[in-house]
Amino acid sequence: MPGNFTARVQEAKARLDAHVQETIAWHFSPETGCPFWLEFASKLGWDPRKEIHCFEDLRAFPPFQDEWLRGGPVRRWVPKGLAGRPVYIFETGGTTGVPKSRIAIEDFRIDYEMFSDTLPEQYFPRGANWLMLGPSGPRRLRLAVEHLCQHRDGICFCVDLDPRWVIRLLQQGRLDHLETYKAHVIEQAITLLNAGQEIRCLFATPKLLEALAEALENRGTSIRKMGITGIFAGGTEFTPQFTRFA
Repeated sequence: MPGNFTARVQEAKARLDAHVQETIAWHFSPETGCPFWLEFASKLGWDPRKEIHCFEDLRAFPPFQDEWLRGGPVRRWVPKGLAGRPVYIFETGGTTGVPKSRIAIEDFRIDYEMFSDTLPEQYFPRGANWLMLGPSGPRRLRLAVEHLCQHRDGICFCVDLDPRWVIRLLQQGRLDHLETYKAHVIEQAITLLNAGQEIRCLFATPKLLEALAEALENRGTSIRKMGITGIFAGGTEFTPQFTRFA
């Protein structure tokens, strides 16, 4: 057994290092890389394609600065190797001011197709419709959950939610407005659940999941009684305490 474990670790390490080399070669090649990383490499004084051979070698790069993601032009992040493909912009929703933005082309679809393979059919049956109760707008999460649903042959229903407005209300201490807005979002969700759309699966952030459960309880029903069999929760902090509560 120890020998088999060591062999698996070595095999995993070899795959990781090969992936690193492939990624570095692609992003720092003048034929496939994006303008940002090509300019970045020109200022390093060394060629990443020649110096980065394994995962540990990535320490040679200076720390990535979040501020690089604020402002434009966003096309500096579009790789030449993916020119002509449809580009999505995903932005941070938890801050005000100039948002951090990143481009995406297929990664959110690939990630959630892989995630789909881990979902138990008993609770997330294929062909089931979903409710997306989370941040909308230029957020990756909404499109990713919608694609997850479509990949599983379902139809995704979404509520309209602006997390930046929530942050603004919190900053201004306008808790009464915040509660009104939260009630508005939950009312949208309950309306969809009551509309005969055969929704069986739900995505929700922890706070909205709690608010939905409480609102339904006040109406003499529950998430389970509304026909939901599987809940995928995330998007914000999901503490061990909330897991026990949920």
